[in-house]
Amino acid sequence: MLKPYKAGKPIEELAREKNLDRIVKLASNENPLGPSPLAMEAMKAAVPQVHRYIDPSNYKLVNRLAEKYGKRPEQIICGHGTDALHGDILGAFTQTADEVLTSEGTFIGVYVNTRKHTRTLRMVPMNNWRYDLEAIAEAISPDTRVIYLANPNNPTGLYFTRDEFEKFMPRVPKDVLVLLDEAYDTYAAEFDDYPDGLTYDFENLIVTRTLSKIYGLGGMRVGFAVGPEYLIAELHKVRLPFEPNHLAQEAAIAALDDDVFLKLTIDTNRRNLKKMRQRFESLGIEQLPTSANFIMLLLPSEQCAADFFQECLNRGLILRHLSGFGIPNAVRINSGTDEETDFALDIIDIVYPAVIDKYKNSLVKSH
Repeated sequence: MLKPYKAGKPIEELAREKNLDRIVKLASNENPLGPSPLAMEAMKAAVPQVHRYIDPSNYKLVNRLAEKYGKRPEQIICGHGTDALHGDILGAFTQTADEVLTSEGTFIGVYVNTRKHTRTLRMVPMNNWRYDLEAIAEAISPDTRVIYLANPNNPTGLYFTRDEFEKFMPRVPKDVLVLLDEAYDTYAAEFDDYPDGLTYDFENLIVTRTLSKIYGLGGMRVGFAVGPEYLIAELHKVRLPFEPNHLAQEAAIAALDDDVFLKLTIDTNRRNLKKMRQRFESLGIEQLPTSANFIMLLLPSEQCAADFFQECLNRGLILRHLSGFGIPNAVRINSGTDEETDFALDIIDIVYPAVIDKYKNSLVKSH
């Protein structure tokens, strides 16, 4: 059955439901610092032109991306976020009987897009919460047309290494497209063995990236894909002609130049993830290491995770219960500002011990 994508609860909705004075949302891996200041100025300057249709080729944005990443403009296409581009990729390169191969416990958007296009979805189990590229390679069948890989993976936060990726790609038949989703690449770049997808030129590889996360433009919806010219040309045939919108493109061009904001974001994330990890360890919460801007917490059961999520919600802290991702006993939390992180940890200090005690008591009663 086709199910819609379920996003993290909006702040406004929770405020209406709970009548809370203070709400902090750490559910959607957003940049807690807001948009790039340069992007905001660019949007203000662009407002008088919103009555005009945009250039369908996205000339300015595409050329800025090509310059930044050392690619030819013909290798790049932009869209209203990477979700839209992923849908276009499935529409362009698969047919009804084809199979999309991926991992269990990966980004929920690929599940939604695959089923929306009525393609067959096959999932290989993770290995210690990581993509098992060896198992994925072995699972390729004659029906496989697209392999989806998220690196780092959302929601687990773990990544596969350069060596693993370079051993995997030669095992993929040339008529099978590898879709490499690098939504958190800038955070992961500090790890020496992280494979930067844009440094590869495989003829069956498309890399997607987004400005929603580290650049703080989630509400503007700007994503781009990079690949061989012949694949990008096919995507132009199915992509809607007037996306991203005018303000989104101007914001993206400006944000790509905001190195000061980028450094501030990385430093803020690193500092608050460290604070979170130390507190979770002191509370005894099982957590995964991360190479992104979020941490996945593992609770003893699905009900325990649901209770933990709900009790945090009742106090104004929005997290993400990962049942929709296929990990029902897990909750994801992203880093915030210093103040937001402290607020979140103060709530978790209260909620987690209480939920665990309730869980333990329920086990005793059941026996």
